[in-house]
Amino acid sequence: MRTLNYEFPADRPPARRAHTGVVGSGDLEVLVTPEPAPVARVRVRTSVDGFDTVWRTVLERFFARHRVAGNFELNDFGATPGVVTLRLRQAIEESRT
Repeated sequence: MRTLNYEFPADRPPARRAHTGVVGSGDLEVLVTPEPAPVARVRVRTSVDGFDTVWRTVLERFFARHRVAGNFELNDFGATPGVVTLRLRQAIEESRT
């Protein structure tokens, strides 16, 4: 199991905690906790080696568009970049309501 950590500038804290997805084959679980600092802290736990560059690229693109401040925990079990983006969007949407 690998753990990757990233930080991105952010300026919009979510209203509340959120949880989407599950840790299962080809899926991804995302947990979001509001963060008062203007930063998105992302911790990825993944069972797949060798995709550090892909993770960084997907997350950089996402947080360039969605500047949500918070602590993001991503628990991966082989999710594709499309699933990662989908789960992150679902999590920030859920954190707004």
